[in-house]
Amino acid sequence: MPTAPPPLTLIADALGVPEQRLRTLVLEHTTPSDAPLIALTVEEATRRLGVGRTTMYALIASGEVGSVLIGRLRRVPVEALDTYLADRSQVAAPTAAHAA
Repeated sequence: MPTAPPPLTLIADALGVPEQRLRTLVLEHTTPSDAPLIALTVEEATRRLGVGRTTMYALIASGEVGSVLIGRLRRVPVEALDTYLADRSQVAAPTAAHAA
């Protein structure tokens, strides 16, 4: 009984492109980008800080953590999380010095 060619071979033939070229194109468009994210969803920011969703929304609402609207989407710049943590670290440093 003859075996059918692999699906990618059939697609490459139908498109009139070499199979290897089609494989390369598929890999280029399915491999995650190496570029780091510069803005996170609120849920991603929540996981990064290790706080609850309600806490993150409260931090955003109070302005302690900066955020931006992109269309209808709320995003938290990674830089805003770094700034928040740096500010909190500076506030906590004198307290730690008294404990010593």
